[in-house]
Amino acid sequence: MDTLFKGIFDNSAVSTVSVGGFLLCIAVSLAIGIFLAAVYTYKNKYSQSFIMTLAMIPAVVCVVIMMVNGNVGAGVAVAGAFSLVRFRSVPGNAKEICAIFLAMGAGIITGMGYLGYGVLFTLVLGGVMFLYSALNLGVRRKTAEKTLKITIPENLDYSGVFDDIMEEYTVRHELISVKSTNMGSLFKLQYYVCLRDEKKEKEFLDKLRVRNGNLEIALYHKDTSSSEL
Repeated sequence: MDTLFKGIFDNSAVSTVSVGGFLLCIAVSLAIGIFLAAVYTYKNKYSQSFIMTLAMIPAVVCVVIMMVNGNVGAGVAVAGAFSLVRFRSVPGNAKEICAIFLAMGAGIITGMGYLGYGVLFTLVLGGVMFLYSALNLGVRRKTAEKTLKITIPENLDYSGVFDDIMEEYTVRHELISVKSTNMGSLFKLQYYVCLRDEKKEKEFLDKLRVRNGNLEIALYHKDTSSSEL
């Protein structure tokens, strides 16, 4: 039993981790991961797989750090292995990446044996993350930003054809793309618009329909929450 939890390459120059210490570090790391996952679920969009991953990362990193145990070569190899994970994952937004780094940082601290510092680090940074979400810090004021798609006949010059209507009903507008369709007999225009008054949305669309010959018009909510890195 004394040699059951020892590596076959261990020697007197390499210190080994006791079973009790190993289990204690894992338990603290799991508790930290569960706490971080719970904090992240507050006012944030998330999936079950991401929350499970966030809860497990501190324990995984903790075990890796304990197994490296001062071996520089093993540390370089582990860093290289972790870097490969990036190419096997879907790009996340800035908040998700921050949560992942927070969990990894906590795992590194507990893996080095500083359990108190790991808990303190988690409480402080987790509290800050919770505070940011609770106070909605950094959230931009809600505006009526939308994507407008208009179909016009080929004989209608699209450059400036809707400018007077746009000036009347929008705070700002921008023509993003022009695409020909239906064998060149129609053009599809795409705008980004910010409406002055959402209550006049139908009135705005009615005037556009008169101008474009009652062809197809579509108005979508513009996604302004993108924070991908």
